[in-house]
Amino acid sequence: MTTQPAPTGLEPADPSERGGTRVDGVDVLGALSPSRVGDFLSCPLLYRFRTIDRLPEPPSPAAVRGTVIHTVLERLFDLPAAERTPVQAESMLAPAWADLQEAEPAVTSMFPVDGPEIAEWLVSCRETLVKYFDLEDPTVLEPAERELYVESLTDTKLLLRGVVDRVDIAPDGAIRVVDYKTGPSPSEMFEGKALFQLKFYGLVLWRMRGVIPKMLQLVYLGNSEVLRYEPDEQDLLATERKVQAVWQAIQLATEKREFESRPGYGCRWCAHQSLCPSYDGTPPPFPTLPLTAVSSTPPA
Repeated sequence: MTTQPAPTGLEPADPSERGGTRVDGVDVLGALSPSRVGDFLSCPLLYRFRTIDRLPEPPSPAAVRGTVIHTVLERLFDLPAAERTPVQAESMLAPAWADLQEAEPAVTSMFPVDGPEIAEWLVSCRETLVKYFDLEDPTVLEPAERELYVESLTDTKLLLRGVVDRVDIAPDGAIRVVDYKTGPSPSEMFEGKALFQLKFYGLVLWRMRGVIPKMLQLVYLGNSEVLRYEPDEQDLLATERKVQAVWQAIQLATEKREFESRPGYGCRWCAHQSLCPSYDGTPPPFPTLPLTAVSSTPPA
């Protein structure tokens, strides 16, 4: 496989797009990540805006906080075990924020130049980060992989891909897939949606390595909770069928050029309300693209 250039911009670029690859010698039907599947299931029009129209979205403090904290947790495990302390982690926040501003200058637009907002936001980052140490002891962990790009091609030539926050491998070879969430854990009604992302990663890792992960673990820093799930083969096969069904629905919507808006809880954070028919807006003309362009695959 050959590395491809990734789209610029913090949002709406999917993390998997930043390390995307092209499958050499294979006529790939398209590509999906958990984020893009989630977009389509929550609102097909949002999927279109992000993946087909590729409309820009302003950075949000919550999303950027998540990016900075993920960076700190990744770098924390570069240190010797004894140095992975709360004090050390807090000292890494400012450099992580500075690096993100250099890489993504648009994030500086989130706050007024001379206002107190940036200081308050950094405090919220520290408060969220310190909760991590209530849930795990990083001095006794040695992750096998961090920020791991994974991909697998299905029999229907659909490329499944994503970026896994952390993969732990036990001495007996058992795999634990870990994902950090800087928000609070969902209610029981929405647990299935949260677990879908990890089942997706579990499926791809299974296809890549031939081993079903023993544990899927969501670490919620927002309210200091951990959600664990032990998948089996039937779980992962069902996930594969679900993803394939979503892709077929995307193909049909693209052929008809009909991506319906689906108003819901997430609308309050949507950057595209002015273009949404549910809010008296008008979407832009549908672009002329080959079908594979709806796949979230980075341009060559």
